[in-house]
Amino acid sequence: MKFPAIALIVAGLLSAGIALAADAAKAPAAKTEAAKPAAQAEAPKDAATIATTVCAACHNADGNSVITVNPRLAGQLPEYITKQLNNFKSGERANPVMGAMAASLSADDMVKLGVYFGAQKPKSSNAKENGPGSLGEKIYKGGVAAKGLPACASCHGPTGAGIPVQFPRLAGQHADYTVIQLKAFRSGERANAPMMKVIAGKMSDQDIVAVADYIQGLR
Repeated sequence: MKFPAIALIVAGLLSAGIALAADAAKAPAAKTEAAKPAAQAEAPKDAATIATTVCAACHNADGNSVITVNPRLAGQLPEYITKQLNNFKSGERANPVMGAMAASLSADDMVKLGVYFGAQKPKSSNAKENGPGSLGEKIYKGGVAAKGLPACASCHGPTGAGIPVQFPRLAGQHADYTVIQLKAFRSGERANAPMMKVIAGKMSDQDIVAVADYIQGLR
């Protein structure tokens, strides 16, 4: 009479063991599934992917924007691009569109985008009116002593190549974009480069248009 009771106990233990084994077998799978989305979320973005899916609409995938109020980024100094993206993200450089674009970028994304666009080949342009001997050339190369306006070349180089880390490349930049930025510096609307606010404050509209046109033709 004792055997059936013992058999029931053994059967119960076996059933419990099988259930525990099944739960143990499922646990790693559940853990893996739970970890998978987090791992995907942390995956670093590729600069080329960001450039072609986010930046391309305004700047083209290679940074040679055709919309003249948007800057050309191709060949720009990487450090400068990274700094501007950080300034857009922090709000130090106010721009609703770029502020929104930069909001989702990590510090690593911004560094990689700077390197990516800096490595692209810039396309050249021509000045419309301000070639050799023009007002634009005089301001760029020699400044205007009577106004205390320094030569642009003293910081951006004779060919507009810029000085790494400190001053951006200007060569071939759209004149329309340069005009907008110089006027923004002059008015204080753009305040992330105090030196440029002082310099632009000494420039007339005519000075700005002339030097922007000259810069567009630099190579």
